[in-house]
Amino acid sequence: MSAPARPAGAAQGRGRQAKVPGARRGSQERRAGRRATSRRPSGLIHTQRPCPPPPSSCAPAWSRPSDAAALRTQAQRWLAGGTPAVIVEVAEIRGSTPREVGARMLVCAGARESDGGAGWGAGPGARVATAGMAGTIGGGHLEHVALHEARELLQAASTRPAALPALPVERRYPLGPTLGQCCGGTVLLRYTLLDQAALDAWPAGPARLPVLLFGAGHVGRALAAALAPLPFVLRWIDEREDAFPDDPAWFAAHPHIERVCVDAVEAEVAIATPGSAFVVMTHSHDLDLSIVQAILRRGDAAFCGLIGSQTKRQRFLHRLADRGLPPERLAQLTCPIGLPAIPGKEPEVIAASVAAQLLHLRNAQQG
Repeated sequence: MSAPARPAGAAQGRGRQAKVPGARRGSQERRAGRRATSRRPSGLIHTQRPCPPPPSSCAPAWSRPSDAAALRTQAQRWLAGGTPAVIVEVAEIRGSTPREVGARMLVCAGARESDGGAGWGAGPGARVATAGMAGTIGGGHLEHVALHEARELLQAASTRPAALPALPVERRYPLGPTLGQCCGGTVLLRYTLLDQAALDAWPAGPARLPVLLFGAGHVGRALAAALAPLPFVLRWIDEREDAFPDDPAWFAAHPHIERVCVDAVEAEVAIATPGSAFVVMTHSHDLDLSIVQAILRRGDAAFCGLIGSQTKRQRFLHRLADRGLPPERLAQLTCPIGLPAIPGKEPEVIAASVAAQLLHLRNAQQG
């Protein structure tokens, strides 16, 4: 029996270096190669096939979860929906590389590069995602090659199962000489078809920090969008139903974000997980005060952040002291919020600054 057919340019055998001819072309040729859509990267030529649309179980085109918990949830969703997919995992690294061992990317049937997408959290004209993909192994030429390799495996699994190599398949990529990336290290990628056994072997990853965000105004929306791809579990609370974005697909793509519309929003403080982070930015200063008072009375918040100026801080501290809160509890209030080194009052700037502040807090907790 003849040996199984392999994609042009693929390495022979498990774990061996993937030979990518043409890697030392001039800069003009490299740029032209990146623009061409009918040419596989690094000289791996194939006949262009129209790519089917991503299945309905895929996330919206602009949404590409990348943290461990969100990625595993996406894998569960695709597996339950019968979406064929390949797990691309960084199995080994040497030297300087864009991602760490264990980083994963999912590629489902119909994966294709996208020029952007719709949705309230995408941003105008952004080239922000690849349809039918989730996670990242570092981007750049390496990820471009991995995408095409995964697509070839999915194609073989669906149309030429006899030609499918033994799985998992491993490919070694020297980033500098083979792919022209300045990192200079070497990455071993492992390609595995997504099935129940692969999902069971998938580690859960670090725990998410629970965050309660009070307020769905313009800054609240920007912060929710900023936190969505990050390792947090978010309860987004507002008493106004119409304040939340009307985008069911976005919420479906982020199951770790819970939209909570209740009349007595300050009552949500009492049922929060111990050690939660609280961010308060409602439409009412009186409501802000009630929420902050409830948070500080609990005394176990990992973070109690209030949007506002130093003047607002002083007025709140004075009123809270009048309501009997001791100085040690008042000292737990953070206002203004965000990193001092990132000034600006635009909603997206505030959101980026607060997201960085919360990431710093989470990393400090995990050591």
